[in-house]
Amino acid sequence: MSTTQDLQTIDRTNVWHPFTQMAEWVQQDQLIIESGKDNWLIDTEGNRYLDGISSLWTNVHGHCVPEIDNAVQEQLGKIAHTTMLGLANVPATELAKRLVDILPQGLTRVFYSDSGSTAVEVALKIAFQFQQQAEKGDPNRIKFISMQNSYHGDTIGSVAVGGMDLFHATYKHMLFQGEKVLSPYCYRCPFGKEKATCDHECFQHVEDVLSEHGSTAAAFVIEPLVQGAAGQIMHPEGYLAHVRELCTRHNVLLIADEVAVGFGKTGTMFACEQENITPDIICLAKGISAGYLPLAATVASEEIYNGFLGKHEEFKTFFHGHTYTGNPLACAAAIANLDYFENNNVMEKLQPKIAHLQNRLNAMQELEHVGEIRIRGIMTGIELVKDKGSKASFEAAAKIGHRVCMEARKYGVIIRNLGDVIILMPPLSISLSEIDLLCDATAKAISTVTE
Repeated sequence: MSTTQDLQTIDRTNVWHPFTQMAEWVQQDQLIIESGKDNWLIDTEGNRYLDGISSLWTNVHGHCVPEIDNAVQEQLGKIAHTTMLGLANVPATELAKRLVDILPQGLTRVFYSDSGSTAVEVALKIAFQFQQQAEKGDPNRIKFISMQNSYHGDTIGSVAVGGMDLFHATYKHMLFQGEKVLSPYCYRCPFGKEKATCDHECFQHVEDVLSEHGSTAAAFVIEPLVQGAAGQIMHPEGYLAHVRELCTRHNVLLIADEVAVGFGKTGTMFACEQENITPDIICLAKGISAGYLPLAATVASEEIYNGFLGKHEEFKTFFHGHTYTGNPLACAAAIANLDYFENNNVMEKLQPKIAHLQNRLNAMQELEHVGEIRIRGIMTGIELVKDKGSKASFEAAAKIGHRVCMEARKYGVIIRNLGDVIILMPPLSISLSEIDLLCDATAKAISTVTE
């Protein structure tokens, strides 16, 4: 069996990590996870760490959940994979019905893929092809509208509708063009403006964009309620419903990217529920399989599905697919995940945890270098600032956010930064005492690094 030192040497020599500057990575020892239990990760030296980001926002019930373990093992005894090109399989078929039953009413057709990026990619292609060939489509609608500072994944189509230059600017010449709506983010408004004024301007701006570009837009793509990778940017109340109304008015399809926000993390099963809207297409991934196996779903309305029906020679088929589409193991995990939500009253039990987290974060607001704290459900962004009065940022070279995350490990907690925004996204199964540990460790780390 390889030692920790052996594994670190192999990692430095052979592995290329995502979103990582490898020149810096190879200069330091790395934490290597060997196992996990409940809400905890265990490294190769036996050290335990609270998983404060649910392993990148996905292990909604923690690790090694017996009910989900058993479901995957049972399916493994039947078949691990079979293609859905020309065949169906039992778990994928059953999961489709389960998803339709809990999604906003009107979303009826499930197309499987492998990740959040591919779920969005599928949605973009469906929306575009629908406009080109459906009776209710419009071939002149060839663009997409999305939000500034949005993140929809890393495949080319999803990058094109993303709005984060840090991630996307390098690839600008590879991308199709669309229209970006200013992020409804009051913190970036000119100093001194009242929130109500900011909200009004956000609402008016999106209305202006739809009025100007709605006639050429195939779809509007939005992260409902929270722009996650932007640093947990919260939309004003009613903004999502406003976008839905405008899209309906201008005959623009609405694509809701619930990859990050779905499956309980905003306090309801799906973020769209909170403003009582049904998008034309919804994108799901991350928590869909409780973090067990790669799985994603793009779910469309019946009207959109009907736009792809026709005779063979009309070539209206959606010519898109993935090798692991509807993988039986992943779908078995997803079914067990939904069973766990229902059988354990997960969403009901989550509400006091959200309230407790909010209370603990309120106290953290007093720290000298904590700017804005943004929270929706358990999705939390803690902004670090050099000076509260001016809201001045730390220099990028100081790597304050990264250093805070490294410091938190000394207190037995794994958290992650997006620049100088500290992200907390614990599993829904986190206990009140574990929330205390998470907040205490984060506050200590912030104080130590910024002092």
